[in-house]
Amino acid sequence: MKLFLPVIVLCTLFSSASAQQNKRMLVPTDVYKIKGLADPQVSPDGKWVAYVISTVDTAKDKRNSDIWMSSWDGKEAVQLTHSEDGESSPRWSPDGKYISFVAARNGDKVGQLWLLDTRGGEAKKLTNLTGDLEEYTWSPNSNQIALVLRDQDFSDTAKSKTRTPFVMDRYRFKQDRSGWVEGRFAHLYLFDLKTKKLDTLTKGNFDEESPQWSPDGKKLAYVSNRSTDPDRNQNDDIFVMGAEKGATFTKLTDWPGADRNPMWSPDGKSIAFTSSSSNLNFTMYGQSVVSLIAATGGPVQALTTTLDRPAADIHWSKDGKNIYCLVSDDRRQYISSIDIASKKISTVAAGDRSYSTIEVNPASKALVALMSEPTLPTEIYVVEGSTPRRLTHVQDSFVNKINFARVEGFTSTSKDGNQVSNILFLPPGAQATQKLPLILFIHGGPVGQDDFGFDLSRQILAAAGYAVAGVNYRGSSGRGLEYTKAIYADWGNKEVADILGAADYLVQKGIADASKMGIGGWSYGGILTNYTIATDQRFKAAASGAGSSLQFSMYGVDQYVTQYETELGAPWKNPQKWIDLSYPFFKADKIKTPTMFMASEKDFNVPTAGSEQMYQALRSLDIPTQLIIYPGQFHGITKPSYQVDRFVRYIKWFDKYLK
Repeated sequence: MKLFLPVIVLCTLFSSASAQQNKRMLVPTDVYKIKGLADPQVSPDGKWVAYVISTVDTAKDKRNSDIWMSSWDGKEAVQLTHSEDGESSPRWSPDGKYISFVAARNGDKVGQLWLLDTRGGEAKKLTNLTGDLEEYTWSPNSNQIALVLRDQDFSDTAKSKTRTPFVMDRYRFKQDRSGWVEGRFAHLYLFDLKTKKLDTLTKGNFDEESPQWSPDGKKLAYVSNRSTDPDRNQNDDIFVMGAEKGATFTKLTDWPGADRNPMWSPDGKSIAFTSSSSNLNFTMYGQSVVSLIAATGGPVQALTTTLDRPAADIHWSKDGKNIYCLVSDDRRQYISSIDIASKKISTVAAGDRSYSTIEVNPASKALVALMSEPTLPTEIYVVEGSTPRRLTHVQDSFVNKINFARVEGFTSTSKDGNQVSNILFLPPGAQATQKLPLILFIHGGPVGQDDFGFDLSRQILAAAGYAVAGVNYRGSSGRGLEYTKAIYADWGNKEVADILGAADYLVQKGIADASKMGIGGWSYGGILTNYTIATDQRFKAAASGAGSSLQFSMYGVDQYVTQYETELGAPWKNPQKWIDLSYPFFKADKIKTPTMFMASEKDFNVPTAGSEQMYQALRSLDIPTQLIIYPGQFHGITKPSYQVDRFVRYIKWFDKYLK
């Protein structure tokens, strides 16, 4: 044994070193290799989990999604659908006999419900819908399905091939992906599986969403905004109605902010929901609070106000004594449990990782959740004790080949003393004494946070040889309500101070080369890129995506009119505020940073005008610049080849000026 042990040790060391040598760096084309994993659903008997896996079809340059299921012990994984059309939203019938899903097959213009018998056989088409199917949920007895359908689009039914003109008369008439918002609304319907009859439950110039059956199957809870002009506010409320045609509804909540996501207690006596802490016309700077109300109405109990963190994705425990939820807290998203009787909040699963989309096993106390870590894209995990158990391994064939960036948290101090929680990505193999070119890659929102979940963008930039930092500037979530509200009507001020403070920290610690610093981001990250380069000339390159600077020009052009008029006031009433917040454009002659601007052609969230104006300004000033427009894309770029192209252009642009 004394002779054999060193041999084992040497073999182990050699095997480990060999494995590291066989790994490679991330490259932009790895976009094609990472699989998407979403929507885990536990079977009624608790023995299986259905979910969606999406992969890239490079020939068609799009993602295709299929339904899979895994046994609870993770030993079996079965692909249930194989079509090229794509399937989504798997749901188990409560009796466990069927899995339903949504697909647009055989030339269907909108998604239809399909039914797959778990005992075997081909999927069968269940509906012939004419409007867009947005949500659906099975009745407890498996005989009916409640659906949310958007009114049919009649623009393409005319004999002429010319689309009828867009006709808008609504206050908010633009929405990303939806495009021009005409008079089409989303309503509740009831589909009977035996008769195939579809009954209309709600009507009017209002939208309904999030239908949830009462445990006895007699009622539906749902969300709607029934104010005089719903476009002018976000005053969603919880309603309850009988699950039958012609039934009347009862409004349960009256908070001026947003009440959403109703969930019936197992005994049907209470409804849990999330409520925005903000009672403004728009709720961006609020954070969601888990609340409780009797199913018949009455006072609302707020359960998580003392937490001072956003809580979402609520689910009742099987015995009705607890509510599970996701909490966003200082670069982490973890699972918590709320004791209804004591209101005590305890942590179920946490760590330097990010959980999402939890579901409760109906047959036990266990949970399933999506979870990712800094060097592991999303997988499904079972949470039934203090240590989560990995259920799926869909990323293994890719991850095992990659040498990922080292990820760590750091805290910086801004010039006004604010403490900022950040995340740093260091290139694989980077030495501790090595000063690196730095890219500050800024998150959007602004309400949101960089957390310890997997981040492909920063990983790819780090693999190209950069130290990459995510900055949770003021306005981000996860640090409390006051931290989020700090930038209200004061954009590009405190956030820029926090970004510069993070840069100063990394230079002082010898991590970043002060002469080789760049900055970039998308959406509000692009907006902050513009604010930062107009404030400070230290950055040698910038990449501003889906941003804006001349805020005056965004009024009536994007989808944020409610926020603008609430937060800033109408431009004709408060013009100086709009001018002050447009300083990157009015101080364009102060910008010396070579900047690449990017935008999506069909983006109604932050339209191309924002990038076009800054490109034109810098081009007129002879500052090196480019403008990239991605054809047919919305605010989020979904075409795989364009995602690759964006990464290639990032690296090429930063390499040109920072290396």
